Amino acid sequence: MSKLDLEWLAVFDEVYKTGSVSKAAERLGMAQAAASTMLNKLRAHFDDRLFARTAQGMQPTPYAQRLAVHVREVLAQLEQARGSRGGFVPAEARRSFRICMTDISEVVLLPGLIDHLRRQAPGVQLETEIISVDSGRRLEDGEVDLAVGFMPQLDAGFYQQTLFMQNFVCLAARNHPRIGARLTRRRFEAEAHAVIASSGTGHAIVDKTLARLGLERQVVVRLSSFLSVARIVAQTELIVIVPRILGEVLATQEPVRVLEPPFVLPPYAVKQHWHERFHADAGNMWLRRTVAQLFAPRNTAALA
Repeated sequence: MSKLDLEWLAVFDEVYKTGSVSKAAERLGMAQAAASTMLNKLRAHFDDRLFARTAQGMQPTPYAQRLAVHVREVLAQLEQARGSRGGFVPAEARRSFRICMTDISEVVLLPGLIDHLRRQAPGVQLETEIISVDSGRRLEDGEVDLAVGFMPQLDAGFYQQTLFMQNFVCLAARNHPRIGARLTRRRFEAEAHAVIASSGTGHAIVDKTLARLGLERQVVVRLSSFLSVARIVAQTELIVIVPRILGEVLATQEPVRVLEPPFVLPPYAVKQHWHERFHADAGNMWLRRTVAQLFAPRNTAALA
């Protein structure tokens, strides 16, 4: 083992995560040929193919699957040691971060983050993806650096920080023929509704609260995201429940009104989440600190 190069282990880890030698090389900032050479040296060292080419990409052998646990432990310890000493200089950094977030955050929060990075860290690139049931594993594997949203399903091994509290409002068309300045409970039940099922938004809280109160919605459409909801509400007589932060933005873009629900809906915390493997990484620390500085001040005003 004394001849084993630590850089080879980094190649192993990235190929394991991405299923691709070329993607591994890109993430590590090296030529694909160099990554292939290191992988071949690892194969010789461990006397195992480690990865086999399939239609789904480079898939690990059983031996590589067992080896991956130990490789990640070594890399995590080295990263923690390096992160505790090394620094991250935003103005000089050349790095890509991947953030998973809700479609709401892409509309409301992402523009401010992009604008800040263009001014403070012009060499930093962002990639986003929508929060899903797979987001926890992708955070753990390092395929995603940070997650922003409502993710109560994350358990041991994850850190979290509350950015702001959020609650819900109703949206209706400004010219809705039956809804005035105030939405009553009777009118809420009588009107047709649109419902959005989107991960990471806390919308399950609405369903649980309505069930507890014995309220029923006449649901006529179920949407997969919030991106089209304002246009649909503006051009129909449907009403919809959305997080306040989104409702207030949509009311400036479409002829819709923000109305208080005729019952109490519990607030929820919008948090940023990261895995303990990357807690001490200097770049990850900078990204988390930046997100907190930009959006945590909403904490005091989000429920006003």
